[in-house]
Amino acid sequence: MAFGDDVAVAYRYHRVLDPLHSLGYFVPETDEALTAAGLRPGRMGYFASRSAPMGPVGPGVVTATFYNFSPELVARHIPRAWTLAAPERILAARTEAVDAAFKRLLGAETLASPDVAEAAELAREATAACSAEGRPLYAGHADLDWPSEPHLVLWHAISLLREYRGDGHIAALVEHGLGGLAALITHTVTGRGFVVAAAKKTRGWSDEEWDAEAGRLRDAGVLDEAGALTEVGEKLRADIEDATNRAAMAPWIRLGEERADRLHEIGRALSRQAVAAGAFPEGVFATPKA
Repeated sequence: MAFGDDVAVAYRYHRVLDPLHSLGYFVPETDEALTAAGLRPGRMGYFASRSAPMGPVGPGVVTATFYNFSPELVARHIPRAWTLAAPERILAARTEAVDAAFKRLLGAETLASPDVAEAAELAREATAACSAEGRPLYAGHADLDWPSEPHLVLWHAISLLREYRGDGHIAALVEHGLGGLAALITHTVTGRGFVVAAAKKTRGWSDEEWDAEAGRLRDAGVLDEAGALTEVGEKLRADIEDATNRAAMAPWIRLGEERADRLHEIGRALSRQAVAAGAFPEGVFATPKA
């Protein structure tokens, strides 16, 4: 199969690069920087920092673009966050936090290495193939100025690739009729996402809401009585992942197989180093990061 025809490679590259973006949601530097900017500790920082590229949007926009969070949880923090700190201040604090976290987890020697500079150049080149049409979170991030230091260029490029893929994933979920909570439940039971307790806690769903939605999925033949995916459910998730990957291929086609594999190689090494240094807490994900 030719490189451009194998859409599964889009997930392969995403999987090794994404920890370098998503660690920013878990490291202590982020909460410290965002609370110093005026936000309240905890979940407010996540909602405000990720949505800030779109401006001071309301809770409906955040819920729609983040997709699998309880609207009630979002509404506890948005729009109040914008009364405590302007989006521009929040974005500056997020960059400060990522800079500090990368320096702690990867070290000055690694960040100054030719590999990081090369990865930054490759990842930035990949983003040149991304289009903002129909991708609101990506579009907001794409309007931001590029940082200058290579490790921050790398982080920003990976963030763009992540939000580009994520917007396409939401489109696939909508196309296949899975709302936010249903998407979260069916992904969790694959064993490739959050453990159930962490999914409920971080996304703000109660046991009652979770169980009710799981019941609807059983009635629809997506889950069996034990809560596992049925054959119908397995095909549904596979079709969604295939659609997501197809919509995320443009950056990798632009790089070509050789350069994409080189970015994968460097990204995997950096992600593994960050994970080994404690970038993510225990007991959150069903499978290890990177």
